[in-house]
Amino acid sequence: MPEPEHQSVPPSAPRPEKPLSRTLDPRSLRGLAHPLRIQLLRALRHHGPATASQLAERLDESSGATSYHLRQLAAHGFVEDDPTRGKGRERWWKAAVQGTTFDESLYENPDPEVRGAVEVYLHEIATIHAQELNTWLGTRQDWGQAWTGSADMSDFTLSLPPERLRELTTKMHELIDAYRDSADAEAPGAARVRLHLHAFPQYEN
Repeated sequence: MPEPEHQSVPPSAPRPEKPLSRTLDPRSLRGLAHPLRIQLLRALRHHGPATASQLAERLDESSGATSYHLRQLAAHGFVEDDPTRGKGRERWWKAAVQGTTFDESLYENPDPEVRGAVEVYLHEIATIHAQELNTWLGTRQDWGQAWTGSADMSDFTLSLPPERLRELTTKMHELIDAYRDSADAEAPGAARVRLHLHAFPQYEN
């Protein structure tokens, strides 16, 4: 199950030196599954390199806390030093990869610590989605009619077996990737657009 920042590279594109997305395993999941670490990684991906102090101000945390959790993220390969920035003792951090992919085998891991990390990770992602949607609703008048008319907040109910749901979500990811790999990011008026994909079974009440 890909996290929202999941990215793929088309076969014809030059291969990057580092993968754009990283698949979580039990060890890396335990290293990431902390609310502040997820927020720090998200901030570096969305806003670019920053220092621990800058991230502390952005996230309303202490610089001691952000510094500690950045080092933990670095130990697990999620962030790294940015050698192009910083002067003297000032340490700049950047995201090591731009996406994470959640391996579904983690759901069945027998280790209670891993299962606990799964819960922390998924609930924090759900919280971020809710926060982003509420931010959009609170600021939509600032964007103008072109954006408010193009944005979407729909939901659908289907009756499907699990294999058909997997097929549907795979096709939606492929469609999104087709737009990601286009030249639209350089078009006049382009802005970062967030898409949340939630697909899950539901009891009938």
